[in-house]
Amino acid sequence: MRVLLVDDEEELVSALGERLVLRDIEAEWFTTGSAALERAESGCFDLAVLDMKMPKIGGLELREKLLAKCPDMKFIFLTGYGSEKDFTSATAGGNTAVYLVKPVDIELLLEKMQTLFSNPRGDA
Repeated sequence: MRVLLVDDEEELVSALGERLVLRDIEAEWFTTGSAALERAESGCFDLAVLDMKMPKIGGLELREKLLAKCPDMKFIFLTGYGSEKDFTSATAGGNTAVYLVKPVDIELLLEKMQTLFSNPRGDA
């Protein structure tokens, strides 16, 4: 599984990335949406873990841009703000996605990743 992590909190995104790599998951991480989009030009990822609120390009806008390049990509969104209801209404009708509140428990993240790929409908 190839995972793209994008969060403007450098310490958080690097820690998540390193923990995924330690579990033999291929992960690359970036602190800006534009850097992630540039990287996606050279190949698709299976999953993107995106922060909802980032400067310039937020998670929902980034998802749309990534989907244009990689239509089969699945998504997990992270946020320290809002509620699951806010997220659900914002992503209604979108591609397969899961919502997690920060701080993220790595075991819960791994569980949601596994669910996204083991369930044909993507219900996580």
